[in-house]
Amino acid sequence: MIDYKKYLSINANVRFGKPVVNGTRISVYDVLSWFANGMSISDILNDFPELTEEQVKACLSYAADKEHKTSIAS
Repeated sequence: MIDYKKYLSINANVRFGKPVVNGTRISVYDVLSWFANGMSISDILNDFPELTEEQVKACLSYAADKEHKTSIAS
């Protein structure tokens, strides 16, 4: 799994402290929503050329890690 910590950050002054792609205001939630609405990685990269494939995959890794940790705690 990609090390999402290299590509994502959390700053209380950016997007209300939600995790975002470094150097952007694009949140992990935004990326996940695009996937949920049927966009592919290629679609996302075409619409948001400031993103890289690694950054998009980092959002997926973050979500997978968060889900894994939530599942264990239940």
